[in-house]
Amino acid sequence: MTANNLINIVRQVTFWAIIGLGALLTLIGGDFDLSPGSVVGLVSVLSAMTIQADLHNSLVLPILVTIGVGLAVGLVNGILIAYLNMPAFIATLGTQLLVRGLALYISNGRPVSNLDETFTFLGGGSIGIIPVPVIILIILALLTWYLLKYTRLGRHIYAIGGNAQAAVVSGVNARAVKLFTFVFAGVMAAISGMILTARVASGQPSLGEQFEMKAISGCVIGGVSLKGGIGSVYSLICGILVIGVLNNGMDLMNVSGYMQQIAEGVILILAVLLDVFRSRTAK
Repeated sequence: MTANNLINIVRQVTFWAIIGLGALLTLIGGDFDLSPGSVVGLVSVLSAMTIQADLHNSLVLPILVTIGVGLAVGLVNGILIAYLNMPAFIATLGTQLLVRGLALYISNGRPVSNLDETFTFLGGGSIGIIPVPVIILIILALLTWYLLKYTRLGRHIYAIGGNAQAAVVSGVNARAVKLFTFVFAGVMAAISGMILTARVASGQPSLGEQFEMKAISGCVIGGVSLKGGIGSVYSLICGILVIGVLNNGMDLMNVSGYMQQIAEGVILILAVLLDVFRSRTAK
């Protein structure tokens, strides 16, 4: 319960939580996205290459590349699912493999190192005692909370997740809303990838593996329904913190990484079972 350890926990879960903000919207909308981890890897390579190529060491180009990659992957996923009626599992699994392969091809499977301190400050710096990634997470979480709670688009996301047919009859453009949720998820994954690259001070094509599972697990453990229509930013943050505290506690107890995966899997299964029982009770 030391201050340093608590800050380490929050810093660790920040990257999962940012991806989780995107996962939250797709889950509330009745879908899910398996590609964010690969987006992290591609953004890691491209943002590192961009900061190396920029003689002025400006953050503008890496940020533009990051947002561009997130938008592109999100648009592909959204078009395949919302407009071409492809199952979300197949579409996002395909983009997951494609994007990860692209990251490996561009980097030739090698890390991109020697990044400028201006860039690495985004991931490793602090303002006072608060790490910069945590400040970015707070800003993104507040924006997502406002979107879901106070905008028409947010209400439409809940509506299509709760009952897509009723939402369409009520005049909601379900395809456009679904497209937005996947674009949002892509951008959140890309931002997480850029900050994590700054944190490790190198671009790595393998970065972000299984991050999408951490994000989805955090949502489900926090109470976000896999059937859509239920969830909040608060639920996501609570679920992600449970995973972070669990991992940190087992690290301090010298529990092996294999056992940690088993524990996470058991907790995820229990959380899904609870969601199923809750849904049956509601009916």
